[in-house]
Amino acid sequence: MSRFRHFAAIDWSGAQGPRQPGIAVAICDADGDAGPALVRPGHIWSRQDVLDWMRKDMPRETLVGLDLGPSLPFADKGAFFPGWDRTPPNARQLWALVEDICADEPHLGAGAFVDHPEAARHFRRHGGREGDLFGGGRGRLRQTELAQQAQGLNPCSNLNLVGAAQVGKSSLTGMRVLHRIQADVPVWPFDADPGSGSLIVEIYTSLAALAAGKRKGQTKVREAELDACLARLASGPHVPFTGRYSDHATDALLSAAWLRLVHGEPALWAPQTLTPELARTEGWTFGVL
Repeated sequence: MSRFRHFAAIDWSGAQGPRQPGIAVAICDADGDAGPALVRPGHIWSRQDVLDWMRKDMPRETLVGLDLGPSLPFADKGAFFPGWDRTPPNARQLWALVEDICADEPHLGAGAFVDHPEAARHFRRHGGREGDLFGGGRGRLRQTELAQQAQGLNPCSNLNLVGAAQVGKSSLTGMRVLHRIQADVPVWPFDADPGSGSLIVEIYTSLAALAAGKRKGQTKVREAELDACLARLASGPHVPFTGRYSDHATDALLSAAWLRLVHGEPALWAPQTLTPELARTEGWTFGVL
């Protein structure tokens, strides 16, 4: 029997502005195969809204998946930002550094960190601005992202901030949320599962889509196929809502059901290449072996 009573998935956004149409939150219960539902359908979330929901309104005993990178590459060079005297030794201090540099930036934004003269040397930014330490090509990858490649996925470097597929901005804004929520909800694998209460994990929504029968490179789910995809995840139909069925909404709905289906697999909590050092520095994507 699962120790979790609920499973939530949050499709995140690193976009500028007070509210983000790209954020969606979905949840389903552990009991039975009841379909997932959007939380506050029609609501345009702010990042602070999501933080407040996790702190105050999220049901107890929830396994919540955040679709963002909670850290940056470390293992390949032994540092997040080689050559910078403020480079942190672990992910928690990375979150604190982002928060410190962005303390005056509203809406939990991370533009001040992106534009910091030392940090910027490691990023690829808009306008053809590639830092001299970005490394060229696709950019540096975390070990979990290399494992994603081995599973046939196509991850992007969290240091790349350009292009439709980039997740760097989401990751940096997410670090501000993780810095603020860590005292209230543990974050795996930076924290071990305490065995009770809620727990946050990093997710990659494409894993849920692939498990639901979508093809690699074609993982976005349309409204018309959503319930069929959910059925392949042993879930009943989703709770209907009025409004647009965006990719963000369907990603969140599908991922909540996927978490319910797979969370009990012991191998997903103990990937072979997840060392204690990686757990402190880079973290890991739940569902990647």
